[in-house]
Amino acid sequence: MCIPKSILLTVCTAASFLTLAQANETVSRPDKWKYNLFNSVPSEYLRDMSTDRPDQTESPYTVDAGRYQIELSFFDYTYDKAGSVRFEQWNAVPINFKVGLLNNVDLQVVLDNFISQRTKDSSDDSIVYNEGFGDVTTRLKINLWGNDEGKTALALMPFIKAPTNSGGVGNNSPEGGIIIPFATELPGGWSLGIMTEFDVMRNGNDNGNHAEFVNSITVSRDIIGKLGGYAEFFTRVVDEDNSDWQGQIDFGLTYSITENLNLDAGCNFGVTESADDFNPFAGLSVRF
Repeated sequence: MCIPKSILLTVCTAASFLTLAQANETVSRPDKWKYNLFNSVPSEYLRDMSTDRPDQTESPYTVDAGRYQIELSFFDYTYDKAGSVRFEQWNAVPINFKVGLLNNVDLQVVLDNFISQRTKDSSDDSIVYNEGFGDVTTRLKINLWGNDEGKTALALMPFIKAPTNSGGVGNNSPEGGIIIPFATELPGGWSLGIMTEFDVMRNGNDNGNHAEFVNSITVSRDIIGKLGGYAEFFTRVVDEDNSDWQGQIDFGLTYSITENLNLDAGCNFGVTESADDFNPFAGLSVRF
């Protein structure tokens, strides 16, 4: 049977376009599973930098394998007034240091560095000062899907806190839990983040442990150019006697100086009596 030349030409042309498309897809979507801590992902294959700050809802995206990321606050201030007692805290340059271990796993070490606390009771004019180094928290983020493709992403983040504090700024007890962050793209350039967290924490009277349940939801969007913003609702339920649930509404801005350097600033506001009244902060994130 003789096949017309026009049909042969059409089939060959289609095959050529299909081969070219597959080749382009291979270039744009390389096999990143071969990279690890000791064989870092080339710069041209890096995913968009994602940070766990400035909002309290953690990101499900990991740092690329063999790459490092530092997220820190220039200043972090907390104020709370309950009855006659006023509490203030400064956290000096808290840092989250991250390293990509595998394509979907990164290791994080969170250092609270130096903390200064001041508690004043106006009923008797007593003032208590506590100053010292904070705790060290180690976290492992495991992305289950969505790191490099798709409109959704999910991760698991087990963590444990080592009681390295001094000067009475901590409870001197190991604590831990697991964080489950989820993210999805929304229409109109919006993004949505949701987080659930289960913690095992030390009782306030140091007579045992209790559970805490954290949930948060955040929406974010680019505002203009490299400037973005977010709004968030954050809750914490403490399974301990005489403890009320804590609620906060949070707002902040981000600015991308480069694809590897972000600035941010924001403030968390308590909407329940048990939550801190407000917590302003500003910081940066850098990847290398």
